[in-house]
Amino acid sequence: MTFWVYLLRCKDGRYYTGQTDSLDRRIAEHMIGGYCDFTSRRLPVELVWSESMGTRIEALEAERTIKGWSQAKKEGLIAGDWSQVSYFSRPPKERLSTSLETSGAGVDPLAPDAEHSNRNPLVSSEVERRLKPSNAP
Repeated sequence: MTFWVYLLRCKDGRYYTGQTDSLDRRIAEHMIGGYCDFTSRRLPVELVWSESMGTRIEALEAERTIKGWSQAKKEGLIAGDWSQVSYFSRPPKERLSTSLETSGAGVDPLAPDAEHSNRNPLVSSEVERRLKPSNAP
């Protein structure tokens, strides 16, 4: 059986993270409304990201982890931009002075450096391996 972790973008721009064993059914429930108070109050919703998992435990762990992420970090995941996910994994005071949150010029805050790797410390290595596209660095 396949399990899914997914992200929905609501009409107010907020994200909803969930997991299910039937992605099509669950997305239809969200779109109809009445099954989830959060998304029912923010219709319409749009599926913006999903990933299959081998076990419910993996899907639950990924859901719990992603729910705690900032909007910027979730947008990095949606875009498949692991440099952005890694950048927003760092505490704000550890980020470079020029950040993605500003339009300043200068050092590229997403440029890899020796001090930080692209590994996301908030996701276990097994779940991270499943979330990260196979062609990503």
